Amino acid sequence: MRYQELYEEMTGGRGGEALRGWAGRMLRDIASGASPVAGVRHPLGFLCLPLERTGEYGVCLHIWSGALPRAASTTSQIHCHSWDLVSHVLYGRVENVRADVGDADGGAGDGAGDDAAGAAGGPPGHAGEAAGGNGGTTVPPGATHRVFEVVSDAGGDRILPTPRTVRCAPGVSEVYGPGETYTLPAGVFHSSVVPGGETATIALGHGRPGRSDLSLGPLGLGAHLVPRHRCDARETARAALHAAGRLS
Repeated sequence: MRYQELYEEMTGGRGGEALRGWAGRMLRDIASGASPVAGVRHPLGFLCLPLERTGEYGVCLHIWSGALPRAASTTSQIHCHSWDLVSHVLYGRVENVRADVGDADGGAGDGAGDDAAGAAGGPPGHAGEAAGGNGGTTVPPGATHRVFEVVSDAGGDRILPTPRTVRCAPGVSEVYGPGETYTLPAGVFHSSVVPGGETATIALGHGRPGRSDLSLGPLGLGAHLVPRHRCDARETARAALHAAGRLS
């Protein structure tokens, strides 16, 4: 199944058996070497198996496990996507915590992430670089985080501070279990918590032009590059076998 077929299965209320069967086959193919997919350690704490990248559409399997090596985040777990997410829980649970984010100058918090460039008054990819180390602005009283733009390419993730500072507190929390699907529009700040530590999901992404990937981080953090760790064949196979065993 490709993006559109998976989307229809995940949003059509048909139950999860077809999705579980598809995911099991993908994991076994990856574990055996029949699929060339290589895992990537994601800074948000999961291992990503990227299965499809077609224009603005993407399909991945995400695996959280304390038994697998993890990448560390340099900002925080609070982020928003430049793409619409549809996620189906294969096993375990995911707690999706929306963040109550408001501008530090007293703007209302709504959990939504405005485009970093729009907030900073410049084009995407230039806000942090033009402003320098920490955005080049005085930090307003009450600010808890700075907004960072995350620009990803083959070299890794460029973490670029913008002049925008915000106050942030936990907002609405929802927990999803096996066989459940949830959606999250582009631009909504949130974090994903995995109760119990063992979870796998099918993640679909639909890119939205004009949006940026954003993360909240320390007020004084400067621009830097975070390399993406790509797993070798052995580590990828180990992760796929681990998830396939949990799924079955």
